[in-house]
Formats: sequence, C-alpha cells, structure tokens
Amino acid sequence: MIGAGQHIEGFEAPVHRSLAEPILLGGAPRAIAILNGTLAAALGLGLQQWVAGIALWAFGHTAAVMAAKRDPDFAPVLMRHLKQRGQLSC
Repeated sequence: MIGAGQHIEGFEAPVHRSLAEPILLGGAPRAIAILNGTLAAALGLGLQQWVAGIALWAFGHTAAVMAAKRDPDFAPVLMRHLKQRGQLSC
C-alpha cells in the first residue's frame, strides 16, 4: 500500500517556485497595484491634486500589502464574493 509520504519512481515532476507563488508588485497583487497607481496618477496629474494623489496611492498600496500578507489571493476571492452576494442571501 502506498501512502502519501512515499514516492513512486517515475511519477515525480519538479514544480518551479514561480508557478506556485502569486505575482506581487511591491508586496501587493499586481492588478491592484496597477489600478491603484493609475487612479492616484489620474488624481495627481489630471486633477492637479498632488497631495491627494500621493495620499491615495500610499493608503491604497498599504492596504493592499496588508491584505496580501494575510491572504495573497484576496483579490479573486473578493471579486467572487461581490459577484455572488445576492445568490447567497436568505
């Protein structure tokens, strides 16, 4: 009987570390970091509110990094939650 701790010869494949880890940009998920930077740049450059743009970027990036430290896949889970919210109500 073959248990979970035993290896079968010929049925092993190395998995590169980059395939199993999430893609982070500065500690935040890449898509959220890009969206946050784009919104902050639009506020800072487009509306010429430099201080507000920097504050929005700093707050948004810090919140995304803290959430990614707790769960690196929080963004897809949040999107799924928002999409299915009405279906699960009583």
